[in-house]
Amino acid sequence: MGYALARALDEGFLRDRTDIGLGWLGVAALSVAVGAYGTGRVYEAVAALVEPLRDRLVERVVARGVREADGGALSALTQQVEIARDTFAGVVMVSRSFVFTAAGALIGLGSLAPALLLVVAPPLVVGVGLFMASMRPLAHRQEAFLVADERLADRLGDVCAGLRDVTAGGAEEWVAADAGTRIDAELSAARSLARWGVPRVASIAVGGQLPVVLLLLTAPWLLRHGVTPGALVGALAYVTQSLLPALQNLVHGLGTSGSRLAVVLRRLVPPGPAAADGTPQDARPVPAPPGTPALALSGLTFAYGPACAPVVEDLTLGVPRGAHLAVVGPSGIGKSTLVSLAAGLLRPQRGAIRLCGHPVPGDTAHAHRVLIPQEAYVFSGTFAENLGWLRPDPVPESELLAAAEAVGLAPLLGRHGGPGALIVPAALSDGERQLIALTRAFLSYAGVVLLDEATCHLDPEAEERAERAFASRPGTTLVVVAHRIASARRADRVLVMDGRENVYGTHEELLERSPLYRDLVGSWSAVPGPSEPALALRDTDGVDAVAGPGLAGDGRHVVAHGAVGQVQAAGDLRDGRPLRGE
Repeated sequence: MGYALARALDEGFLRDRTDIGLGWLGVAALSVAVGAYGTGRVYEAVAALVEPLRDRLVERVVARGVREADGGALSALTQQVEIARDTFAGVVMVSRSFVFTAAGALIGLGSLAPALLLVVAPPLVVGVGLFMASMRPLAHRQEAFLVADERLADRLGDVCAGLRDVTAGGAEEWVAADAGTRIDAELSAARSLARWGVPRVASIAVGGQLPVVLLLLTAPWLLRHGVTPGALVGALAYVTQSLLPALQNLVHGLGTSGSRLAVVLRRLVPPGPAAADGTPQDARPVPAPPGTPALALSGLTFAYGPACAPVVEDLTLGVPRGAHLAVVGPSGIGKSTLVSLAAGLLRPQRGAIRLCGHPVPGDTAHAHRVLIPQEAYVFSGTFAENLGWLRPDPVPESELLAAAEAVGLAPLLGRHGGPGALIVPAALSDGERQLIALTRAFLSYAGVVLLDEATCHLDPEAEERAERAFASRPGTTLVVVAHRIASARRADRVLVMDGRENVYGTHEELLERSPLYRDLVGSWSAVPGPSEPALALRDTDGVDAVAGPGLAGDGRHVVAHGAVGQVQAAGDLRDGRPLRGE
């Protein structure tokens, strides 16, 4: 455009050749249309680059969140992936625009008059250099802001999910102060980031606006040295209409988008070799030294709030490698909490947890364990993709089929057409989803398997088959939150959780030592004993088989509770009221 404008003036309008001047302006208008078409094609090409990048990053974030229970996955998925997508597109566009525009403008200035380059090029180079020098500290400030944002999102996610418990535990002031500290940290990081906008403004002033001033100041000297008036106006057009906008786009685009993209990619794609789907190439856990317990708890204490009673208190436990442990206790006593602590999903207030000798939480420790919760996760895809999700490399079909046969998934797999068949998660029952999740865990490299009521939707025979498959899996330590007495009887050891009175031993030992375990075994029994009526008789004496809602302390019922010869004291009633002759 600068070249056409110079020719329109020198060869047309300044010589009273209006037709030639208009012709050159027509050439300039045509170049705008060609440029618009080219820009449209560039957007298509950028979309073909950006969307696959976004999809790959989403896969990596979800994989890390599922495998490692990464607390920053929420911020990464909702903000950082979109930041990467948008900024990558912006970086490509502004970089391409500046390169082509700057090259075209400098070539055009040289073609009009080489002396113009002496005025425009030096400040442009200085401005770009100043901007590039500010990129590194700007990226550090950007990373500090993202870290603060992740921490705030992580904390607010916990707080919002537990507002009722926060209120019940009287922790409003503590939670508010903690959240306020994180908000202030993000605000400070944002202000520090904003201060580094000053070098960007300076680089635009030096590289894009100073050349305009220099062209005006040197205009008499340029005109005396052979630069035509049209060439001078064309040079001003090159600077103001091409170089200055391109530099502004570069500075704002790379200064904001480029630094954010570098930081986000570094956080979303940590260094080290990775597979195409974002999983580590070597997902096999590091072998533990001989004799190291598979799971070691030392003085473990955890509570859900500073004013709440501990759910787990001063628990010390060692589970040897290859053992089969069942965790039992009343509902709400903390069994799932203990498993979450062992898996690294929760952090204890006191004490230490080690998996195969490695501290929990930690990247090395989490490679040693796999956790299957009560609600099994199954995603849309093939059976092979679901079953091999915890493996970094494709699982051979023969191994898939062998694992499915061992765990009990083979009939379901056969009905759907084999490992390559597509899964519709909504069409599966809860038990079928549990079988898929169990087989997935069976195929993983993890040596410690944590089943948090992961078989509750299976019938007793299917549950027994799955547990025996894991118990016979080479090098496997199995920890099961049991909901049937058969699970406890199959285990080598049983942990009875009862608040502060935790008891550990074999099934036979606990029948002798733990009244609570005897009660649990009695309530689990399929065939009632002589002192335990099979059904609530609802007769005139009001005898009921087991205590339930509305029975304790209402003055109408006798509850068959405990073994013969035991008497239920008033303190055992849920509401603490007296027995009143019952």
